[in-house]
Amino acid sequence: MYQLVNPIFGIKFDHVHRLTNNTFIPFDPANTDYNQFKIDLTNGAELQDANTNVMTAEQVTAFLNTLP
Repeated sequence: MYQLVNPIFGIKFDHVHRLTNNTFIPFDPANTDYNQFKIDLTNGAELQDANTNVMTAEQVTAFLNTLP
């Protein structure tokens, strides 16, 4: 399970919080955890927005399309 982190000062999201082990993962294509995050979401892993609301599959897909 993952959660988006509130952007600071209106800057867009640049990392995600993996709740299972309290890890913060940067949106960096060279990072193996980041690549696993995208695979997990594609396979149906839960993603929460910054307010802990679970995102729908459509919202997750739209979010994935914005990532590098």
